[in-house]
Amino acid sequence: MFYIYILQSSKDGRTYVGYTNNINSRLKLHNSGRVKATKYRAPLKLLFSEEFQAEWEAKKRESWWKSGAGRRKLKEYFIKK
Repeated sequence: MFYIYILQSSKDGRTYVGYTNNINSRLKLHNSGRVKATKYRAPLKLLFSEEFQAEWEAKKRESWWKSGAGRRKLKEYFIKK
């Protein structure tokens, strides 16, 4: 199983999109400061995740969430103004 996940920083409110095969361990890495992209933005909370059978499906969905359309949907669904 592969997962895409969306995290939100409690510090600055920004989001991060990624994919993994172990969501719990990946979240721990993000919150411990061991992921360069989110090192200074912890603590992070999990907003959303999706499960996929194949890695390529997860990568494709991750790319969509990182696209303009995906970011607009992300704001619409999760970011409160």
